[in-house]
Amino acid sequence: MKKYIYSLLCAATMLFASSCDLDLLDDPNAVTASTASPDFLLNRIQLDYSGFYQGISNTGMSLTRIVNQGSALYENAYTVSSTNGWWSNSYSNILADIAFLEELAVEGNLQKHLGIAKTIKAMVLFHLVDVYGDVPYSQAIDPANFNPEVDPGESIYNAANVLLDEAKTHFATTGNGSPNDYFYNRNYTKWTRLVNTLKLRYFLNLRLTKQGDAMSGIDALLAENNMLKAGDDFVFRFGTNTANPDSRHGNFVGSYTSGGGTYHSTYYMWHMTEAKGFDDPRARFYWYRQVLVNSTNIDEIECISQIAPPHYLAGGYIYCLPGQRGYWGRDHLDPDGVPPDGLKRTVWGVYPVGGRFDNDSASPTNNATLGAAGAGLYPIMLAAYVDFMLAEAASEIDGDAAAAKDYMLSGIQKHMNFVTGYALSTPEAGAINAFFNAKDTSLDEDIQNYLNYVSRDYDNASDKMDVIGREYWLSLYGSGAEAFNLYRRTGKPSNMQPALEQNPGAFPRSFLYPNVYMVTNTNASQKSGLDVQVFWDNNPAGNGWVY
Repeated sequence: MKKYIYSLLCAATMLFASSCDLDLLDDPNAVTASTASPDFLLNRIQLDYSGFYQGISNTGMSLTRIVNQGSALYENAYTVSSTNGWWSNSYSNILADIAFLEELAVEGNLQKHLGIAKTIKAMVLFHLVDVYGDVPYSQAIDPANFNPEVDPGESIYNAANVLLDEAKTHFATTGNGSPNDYFYNRNYTKWTRLVNTLKLRYFLNLRLTKQGDAMSGIDALLAENNMLKAGDDFVFRFGTNTANPDSRHGNFVGSYTSGGGTYHSTYYMWHMTEAKGFDDPRARFYWYRQVLVNSTNIDEIECISQIAPPHYLAGGYIYCLPGQRGYWGRDHLDPDGVPPDGLKRTVWGVYPVGGRFDNDSASPTNNATLGAAGAGLYPIMLAAYVDFMLAEAASEIDGDAAAAKDYMLSGIQKHMNFVTGYALSTPEAGAINAFFNAKDTSLDEDIQNYLNYVSRDYDNASDKMDVIGREYWLSLYGSGAEAFNLYRRTGKPSNMQPALEQNPGAFPRSFLYPNVYMVTNTNASQKSGLDVQVFWDNNPAGNGWVY
């Protein structure tokens, strides 16, 4: 909650007074209940949530080999300072502002403000438990308590689920006010579907520890039939403004203002371009290649002069480059410095950051007017994800392989449609249409060929959950929070590219508490290490499960 700031003022001047009375006065610069705007508070909450999500998502993508993870050891990559921003943003900004807003919204009967705020609050609580485990909650937003104790992660998860039920009621109740809505433009039917989808996510994460509850909860959601559908996707959209504040997608700025930016994962690019023997139709939307021919300069790509580590050779893992077509990234936990490759390495494409579509033009990307100029999005929760989650539930809870296959194929189709539909709504539409008009097969035919391949692969697979997990993972580009959960929950996709070091340390099953919490709370107690598992993760300990 925003703190009221009080001060004792004694106004004394040498010319006119020799003494004064002491009065308690409100600081005229402080935000109080009588001066705060619920609309502005909710604006801030939505914006802060997008930033909070970005941090968790980028880290989840790094851990699940969607983008490169630098540093040779996990313990060096994820220290007590690594997640300070997540913690401060969630507690000092989002949860504090929601607590302040709730009082104003209840008093003003602002039902829709309450619905949006409680939905975001539930998402933040889910995320905090997913990445830390036990965290402060019941005592956390009390301005009189500077040393809140942690609550069990399971109790926080359950509290978040209750918040979702309350949000549904708010969305269905007539009230006052009409808040700014950065996600659904005041479409509360879609907000309600999001709430139900978040409940699906809640139950799916419980399936390892409370399978009966998970099954009954998912069955009830299926009976209600009101989760996200095509067109209901929960995304945060960016603009093209370059002035302060910069409204462009942050990953676009990193790759297109000076060139370079993120190193992408060789393993993920290999899966999208080589593993099936043909390109995933989304590959050209995901990435833009600045060159079409692999470099032969060891000063640019050192690994081309080296032999793969023994454990790579023994496991048959790809090493250094995924094929010979200019897809230029890095292997998992590659700690090398940054050579002069900024205008040659593969960069973010049109989806999801608003960059360029890869039409083989292969030119440097140090131009911020290229592509969609940064008007990208965060794919926080898509309709496609619903189908993939239901596929996992059908496979792992119900044991229904046929239903799982149908859900998986539907999820792939929805995600293909979402990626291409977004891209065709950008200034890259002309380049996209021209590229596919010049091909022997259309985009729709490429997608159908992909679906046919996955269908056959699923039918022939002895581990059908591995196919489901792989296809969900390939659809989670830009959504690392869900990829991190999927990997810990299922261990899929299996046989992930390992670290370059044979012993990189414990794979993070959760993160250490940040030092902004440890040094300010006398009740704080640090975890034993990154291998501490959150309450819903009862899979085997150690790197034999995930690494």
